[in-house]
Amino acid sequence: MRVIIAGAGSVGRSIAQELLDNGHEVLLVDKAMTQARVDALPEATWLVGDACEISTLHEAEVHTGDVVVAATGDDKANLVVSLLAKTEFGVPRTVARVNNPRNEWMFDESWGVDVAVSTPRLMTALVEEAVSVGDLVRIFDFRQGSASMAGITLPEDNPNVGRRLGDIDFPADTLLVGIIRDSRPIGPSPDDALEARDELLFVTTTEAEPQLEAMMRPGSPARRRS
Repeated sequence: MRVIIAGAGSVGRSIAQELLDNGHEVLLVDKAMTQARVDALPEATWLVGDACEISTLHEAEVHTGDVVVAATGDDKANLVVSLLAKTEFGVPRTVARVNNPRNEWMFDESWGVDVAVSTPRLMTALVEEAVSVGDLVRIFDFRQGSASMAGITLPEDNPNVGRRLGDIDFPADTLLVGIIRDSRPIGPSPDDALEARDELLFVTTTEAEPQLEAMMRPGSPARRRS
């Protein structure tokens, strides 16, 4: 997968390192490139330029990219990069960093943003998840449609503890995509059984969230597949 990252600050470089470690091709675009940053990520390709300018995006061959990540510290720049990538170059997927939560409402499909990641919201979600066992925490929204990523820590006295996933009837339009157990990620299968204090990651919808939260609370009635 070829990923173009606009913004080579600490956030952009961290994303780049993770992607490189996973075997992806990464191009970093930044107006203020330093030799120290380049030396820290020698596997990446670097381009000096303003990612808000079409000429720079042409030079970066953005049209050949699979994903564009707008990771600068400027919300206006991240919106412009996302819009240009989507409308001018037809990039299949855009991910944009939201620096100021008050601007989050603008990061949607009208600005070419497929996924908006708000660091303050994510940090708040992780804090809430750590202290609120049984409460559903929305981590981020997918801007195409009404889907969202949500997490919940399974209480010890929930009736779903010990049950096979294949026997649990989750709400409509809800998919369990990951389990974090003892700090290790697990790809769920129908034969896996849930354990108390599992951190469950769901892709779901706004409409299904109340039902999902209700079935994961302490002492809730079990939902069985018919």
